[in-house]
Amino acid sequence: MNESNTTTTKITIEPVTRIEGHARITLQMNEDSEVTQAFFHVTQFRGFEAFCVGRPFYELPGILSRTCGICPVSHLIAGAKACDDLLAVEIPPVANRLRKVMHLAQILQSHALSYFFLSAPDLVFGMNGNVKQRNICGLAEQTPELAKRGILLRKTGQGIIELLGGRRIHPTWVVPGGVSAPLYTSARDSILAMLPQAREEVLKTLNWHKGLMPKFNQEIQALANFSSLYAGLVNRKGYARHYDGRIRFMDSNGNVIQDHVEASQYPQFIEETEQPWTYMKFPFYRPFGEERGMYRVGPLARLNIADGLGTPLADRELQEFKAMSSEPIRASFHYHWARLIEMLYAIEKIELLLNDEDILSNHVRSIAAPNRLEGIGMVEAPRGLLIHHYRIDENGLVTGVNLIVATGHNNSAMNRGILQAARVFVRKERMEEGMLNAVEAVIRCFDPCLSCATHAFGRPRLQIQLLSAKGDVLHELAF
Repeated sequence: MNESNTTTTKITIEPVTRIEGHARITLQMNEDSEVTQAFFHVTQFRGFEAFCVGRPFYELPGILSRTCGICPVSHLIAGAKACDDLLAVEIPPVANRLRKVMHLAQILQSHALSYFFLSAPDLVFGMNGNVKQRNICGLAEQTPELAKRGILLRKTGQGIIELLGGRRIHPTWVVPGGVSAPLYTSARDSILAMLPQAREEVLKTLNWHKGLMPKFNQEIQALANFSSLYAGLVNRKGYARHYDGRIRFMDSNGNVIQDHVEASQYPQFIEETEQPWTYMKFPFYRPFGEERGMYRVGPLARLNIADGLGTPLADRELQEFKAMSSEPIRASFHYHWARLIEMLYAIEKIELLLNDEDILSNHVRSIAAPNRLEGIGMVEAPRGLLIHHYRIDENGLVTGVNLIVATGHNNSAMNRGILQAARVFVRKERMEEGMLNAVEAVIRCFDPCLSCATHAFGRPRLQIQLLSAKGDVLHELAF
């Protein structure tokens, strides 16, 4: 939709398609047809942080996993880790490993959804492809083998979650202190039987994807390709970690500017701000300030900051990925490639964990009462760093919750990215759907989960308007 006056034109892209949640993009163009501003508006609001107050703390992992149906396991595990912190317990080693298996399955199924169902139509048909064909149905018709791979890989991830937790979406198996039930031999064997074919399908897709790259040189250069900081979890050796680890911050030149930040230290390095035109907050690297402190998280950032992954096939692919540049990879288009590498890693790592001799142990939970009034849990969700921060009173009732969600970490980068893409692709004098799709594709690179991320607070946000039949505003309320 376009709105014009004598000096400016406003272009609205609504809805942004093939993402989780509801959003719109607005572009402002001056009289010389130059894009001067771009805004990514998240238009839904979910107040989980508010309505958890007063609940018993042990309910929070299950409640907060309901923020999203795409990555509920990540919220469940981050919440359980925050509760472990409140209990001040060390959970049994086998529970740690079982949580890792479920979380890696979450990475696998979520990345498969993003790559094959949401982004692959752009890769197969191009940004200017027929809009009626540029979807999963068109993909299945044009490249049925690719579509089948996506279905199989997502089914594998969800199947593992179901075998561990009893259901594919919103399992409650991960609990404060560990997990609620041990792994049985039949479930382990069923999971192991799934992995060889899944591994082969990811390897085939990696080869296919790398062969496509020469066709997308313009998109690689224009879709959120700029210098930024990067953040993610690593272990003491600098290897990427999805379940445990500490935060590493890296600059655009590849220098580690802060390493091994523990969960309790995150407020020293991450600060959040707000804008009146979106429900999503804007985290930034606090020591650099809001303007210089923009960072990216998620698959691309994790590969950039990592010295390795720790499994043979994924490390081979990581080495090839990093060979593109002596510095961190700036092009957000390569989030897609990074997802495939992480899918390969998830499959390899699940197999290693399940072959551990103690994986069938019955000692899967530590029982305790709260020993702290504040607890923090961190994991790497599919889209990036996820932090759950809980406060409770002496009775174990929640007094405060703060969620810093992966999509929020990427908010500044997404807004900057759509501005960059719009300045390259959008031309007012010959507006075409493919131009606007290229701007939307910036958002799909980051694979945002907007249901998770809409937790802004502190100023009037919700507006209700009563309109006449002619569209005139009769009354307006703001909350």
